[in-house]
Amino acid sequence: MTYRPLSTYRLQIRSGFTLDDAASVTTYLADLGASWAYLSPLLAAVPGSDHGYDVVDHSRVDDDRGGPAGLKRFAAAARAAGLGILVDIVPNHVGVAIPRANVWWWDLLRLGRASRHAVAFDIDRRLSEGRVRLPILGSSLSEVLESGDIVVDTAPADDAPDGTLSYFDHVLPLAPGSGEFAEDLPRLLEAQHYELRFWEDQNTDLDYRRFFAVSELAGIRVEIPDVFDESHVEIARWITDGLADGLRVDHPDGLTDPGGYLERLADITGGAYTVVEKILEPGEQLPSWWRTDGTTGYDAMGEIDRVLIDGDGVAALDRLDARLRTETGLPAAEPWHDLIHTTKRMIADELLQSEVRRLVRALPFGVVGAEDALAEIVASFPVYRAYLPAGREHLQHAIDDASRRRPDLAASIAELTPLLLDTTLEVSERFPQVTGAVMAKGVEDTAFYRHTRLGTLTEVGGDPSITSVSVDGFHDAQRARLASWPHSLTALSTHDTKRSEDVRARLSVLAEVPDRWAEALTDLRAVASTGHGPLDSLLWQAAVGAWPISSERLLAYGLKAAREAAESTGWQHPDLEFEKGIESIANAANGDARAILEGFVAEIVDHGRVNSLSAKLLQLAAPGVPDVYQGTELWDHSLVDPDNRRPVDFAERSAMLRRLDEDVARGVLPPVDDSGLAKMLVTSRALRLRRDNRELFYRYRPGGVAGEASDHAVAMDRGGVLAVATRLPAGLARRGGWGDTVLLRRELPATDAITGRRFDRGPIRLADLLDTYPVALLVDER
Repeated sequence: MTYRPLSTYRLQIRSGFTLDDAASVTTYLADLGASWAYLSPLLAAVPGSDHGYDVVDHSRVDDDRGGPAGLKRFAAAARAAGLGILVDIVPNHVGVAIPRANVWWWDLLRLGRASRHAVAFDIDRRLSEGRVRLPILGSSLSEVLESGDIVVDTAPADDAPDGTLSYFDHVLPLAPGSGEFAEDLPRLLEAQHYELRFWEDQNTDLDYRRFFAVSELAGIRVEIPDVFDESHVEIARWITDGLADGLRVDHPDGLTDPGGYLERLADITGGAYTVVEKILEPGEQLPSWWRTDGTTGYDAMGEIDRVLIDGDGVAALDRLDARLRTETGLPAAEPWHDLIHTTKRMIADELLQSEVRRLVRALPFGVVGAEDALAEIVASFPVYRAYLPAGREHLQHAIDDASRRRPDLAASIAELTPLLLDTTLEVSERFPQVTGAVMAKGVEDTAFYRHTRLGTLTEVGGDPSITSVSVDGFHDAQRARLASWPHSLTALSTHDTKRSEDVRARLSVLAEVPDRWAEALTDLRAVASTGHGPLDSLLWQAAVGAWPISSERLLAYGLKAAREAAESTGWQHPDLEFEKGIESIANAANGDARAILEGFVAEIVDHGRVNSLSAKLLQLAAPGVPDVYQGTELWDHSLVDPDNRRPVDFAERSAMLRRLDEDVARGVLPPVDDSGLAKMLVTSRALRLRRDNRELFYRYRPGGVAGEASDHAVAMDRGGVLAVATRLPAGLARRGGWGDTVLLRRELPATDAITGRRFDRGPIRLADLLDTYPVALLVDER
């Protein structure tokens, strides 16, 4: 029987927080109530990598992260603390930023097709006579040759018997026998198994599959048995040797056959607990035939966020956005689904044009206008990808939408349709890999930074056209999870979220006070502005949501946000003059605008904390396996990576938890204040209850709430536990509180696991139940 977690706690393992450091906090994680420790990728990565998703060697644990001995020590510490272990793995791609660090890639560059690792990489041999195109040059090859920036060293090395060539920091091996051309650089370059290209050629003429638009991450072909086996020997050993109990699979949609991959993974791990990083669009279901326990939890995140948002207030924020556009001379906002079509088409035409052109080359015969038509179909695809023959309806939707938008391409689209549906063809196999990449870059990394009226809505896995979820809709989603994927992770913050859970919780209050936010934003923009109204809104929201925040952190976020939006500046060709406006906002936040910011945050901070505690309890008590991202047991106001990978002070948290337990034992409860102890209390009590009394969480029924303020409560009956959370706190305060609203419950006495207070049988007035905290976790006495 598969061993599954009751909850997880995510740790980011890196050189600054190694496996030995992680081993030192296992007792704290157990004391907090976590069931399993959940580790970021451990395999050897590009030297200096802070995240580990750029694996360079599948055969060993990264020495900088603690090495194999460190993993052994961590596993022993985790077992001693009673913790299971979940490890993140990366099957889709490897890091090639430093070729010499990746033995497979280095061997391919040196030997070409003669390399035994050549088959591992997904390279289009129809280009450059099979040579790998490396987009590393700062200008054209002819200009580089004239500059003398390429240096050849024919001195043999163990991994480069014929020597190397260097271009600034890039070091590449010379092909066997090519050193004799050292005096004739053009001829020497022609003799290599790679072709040096201008860096912008990665957009249009790359010949190897990569991760999204990151050319430093090259896709590998795990669908080939030998490649799968060699890249998973160490991973399988972790499971069989008891060093790990389960796996988190990064980006399975990049694989040729995700379902087939999961079958092979289950076979080598004995069916170990496995979750997949799969983004589900609204209404989309995780493939039921996959051998997985569920997703990494973005679907749950969207449900929890939206049940705490005032949808009517979002409409007012839309009107504010329209006014900002008019004031700054921008066109009216496109409806969400038109916007993402625009951004996805831009990505298909620009950053990922190489991938679309590869689809054209994969066609069995020429189709007039194929590149344009394929890009249009990709831009119209409604989900990340299909898994033909399943998902044919998604492809048909894209074909119909593309034909409607571009009737001039109807004939080409009609000719392409049977080819895309024919799973025996290469183009049909590759097409889903492209739609997923375009969706990720076009939506999460572009449209999310253009649709700025409320940051909570533009979170990974979210659809901002769905502004809120009713309490009934929330209950329906939880029942569905319990019925279909009871062991799926649920998340509030991850290493990939655009904003931490507490930032989003605070920003959700803006939908309850849209007029007041409009006033504050006007005052803030009068102090500093980029001249782009919606971007100003995004940046000032970041300051509000993450306050207090240093100007350096806000500037880093602002530059990333503006470049991702790709409207007034961008990554490849930044507009430094425009970016001065971003710098002015970052500086003003802790300067001339500080009083405005502090005043507005003071107005909403308490409501934001209500949202934070409610979201946390809903996640921890609802069906699924709740994951706590490192540090978020206290208030955490982080923005997008790398901001959310800042060091966590576990010694402080451990000491705080000890003091908290001592105080609670004496009947002293922490206030909801800056310390975050109230959040630690809710987190630890819910985690411990779930771990130590799993029999109480055996069903899901909506809890009964009646009375004048019933719309402000969410209640969940999990069998022996009744969780209650407050929603829309600003509106609740305006109406004067709970009034006569009651929680309807069985004729059994109960104890609130959070406060320790005992309540008699029958209904409880919410004004009494929630007089200390905005949440309660009632445990029936039987």
